[in-house]
Amino acid sequence: MLDRITGTEANLAPPDPDRSDPPTRGAPSYRPAVAVSASPCDELAIVGARGSPRDRPCRYKRLALVATILGSSMAFIDGSVVNVALAALQAELHASVAAIQWVVDAYLLMLASLVLVGGALGDRYGRRRIFVCGIVIFMLASAACGLAPDSATLIGARAVQGVGAALLVPSSLSIIGAVFDDAERGRAIGIWAGCAAITSAFGPVAGGWLVDAWSWRAIFFLNLPIAAATVVLALLAVPDSHQPNAPRRMDWGGAAAAAVGLGAVAYGLTLATTHGFVSPAVLASVAGGGIVLIGFVMIEATSRQPMMPLDVFQSRDFSGANLVTLLLYFGLGGTLFFLPFTLIRAHGFTATQGGAALLPIPLIIGGLSRFAGGGLTDRFGPRALLTAGSIVTAAGFALFALVPLFGGDASYWSAFLPALVVVGLGMTLSVTPLTTTVIASVDSERTGLASGINNAAARVASLIAIAALGIVFTWTHEAALSARLDALHIPHEASAVLRSVAPSAKQFDRLAPQRDGRVALAERAALDTAFRAVALVCAAGALGGALCAALMIGRRR
Repeated sequence: MLDRITGTEANLAPPDPDRSDPPTRGAPSYRPAVAVSASPCDELAIVGARGSPRDRPCRYKRLALVATILGSSMAFIDGSVVNVALAALQAELHASVAAIQWVVDAYLLMLASLVLVGGALGDRYGRRRIFVCGIVIFMLASAACGLAPDSATLIGARAVQGVGAALLVPSSLSIIGAVFDDAERGRAIGIWAGCAAITSAFGPVAGGWLVDAWSWRAIFFLNLPIAAATVVLALLAVPDSHQPNAPRRMDWGGAAAAAVGLGAVAYGLTLATTHGFVSPAVLASVAGGGIVLIGFVMIEATSRQPMMPLDVFQSRDFSGANLVTLLLYFGLGGTLFFLPFTLIRAHGFTATQGGAALLPIPLIIGGLSRFAGGGLTDRFGPRALLTAGSIVTAAGFALFALVPLFGGDASYWSAFLPALVVVGLGMTLSVTPLTTTVIASVDSERTGLASGINNAAARVASLIAIAALGIVFTWTHEAALSARLDALHIPHEASAVLRSVAPSAKQFDRLAPQRDGRVALAERAALDTAFRAVALVCAAGALGGALCAALMIGRRR
């Protein structure tokens, strides 16, 4: 549904480029707001985008805004709508749990690794040019996803989709800053944020309907006409602009090291679901990824034009905010991945119902964040709200752990909705002070850089969450189901197949005589138990975020 939640109010005011005031830490006029989008601080990439003519006719500006909304919405939705299609594509492609994890992780990996470079490319070579390139890559990859004959092809196409998204998302935001002048930009940001909220909230519902009515492939084919229309609008209405003082050299070494390091760690964690932690392949992959990530830090420390300057982490507030982001969105990303899967597989939800089940989180954030973004943050300061918000979010995750206690009487309204509401309330308290802290912890001219780093941290959190929590889910499911099947005296052959989280339809047909009501209840209970374990780990992560906020974020109000 949404791999990240954030927002900005329409009164977000960028610094005046004509002023000669010295750099300040955090402009008080920046009021993070309320849009449910792909990552925190997304809209702050608009700040500082300059270099295009501002005398464009109004109709062209509106068309340019429509193009940016369509482009970014495709990337945001595709990062989350796949979650409601996982059960369907797993059944059709006979994919393992590790494979469906990588259907999501491949996209997140490339997006997280390249989003900072994508923004720099737009500044250097022209925002419209890079935006259109990103749309075309995304469109071709979407077609490949829809035509994929197997999970390996789908994973590869999803990785290419992530490359396209890394180019189009930062460029789309910078286009708004370049096309609209200071007087118009606030309204444009508000429209963009509102559309992001709507698409993030209802995109998975629409995607689920497409899965139920046609096929999981339809969610990818839908991108084709939207992408084509976006390219036409961009070529007609968006002026090509660039940053006059943009770096001439791209940090390709850093981007490659980040992608390889994160990919190796995620692959090792995914492999551990079937091979165990002590497997040489798992240890080699995780250790190798860690070594490459250390190399990434060394590259950033010595590069003349690093994509992630390490000196920004000298700010205790900035480091603390990013740690909180990692821990909070580790839990959120994991929950939003495994919850629809559990509802569909264990509770018989359709894909549409699975998408609709997640609506409380974005609706609560969209409806209440304006209050947290104003009086609460000003009155109590970001540290208090981040600490409280993380604790409330942890309580929501912990409520999911009560699902198995309902047994066969578990319903969405009694077992899942209360937890979703509490998670939504906790995130409402957290998203605004997170953005406020990121802005206030750096000099005003580095706001875009800081927001990009925080944005990438959010996506890395979801990437690692899906890989790591897959271990928890798979191992817990197998142990719980094995115990229940043994108690039912199921024959060994049938038990071995049923213990798999992804048995094929043919195998189920062959085992149909064994799949009486007791076996179905055992499967359902085992899946609920597995999700309970995932939720408890997510709760622990959110509590870690509360501890980081309390110890690292200053009292500043």
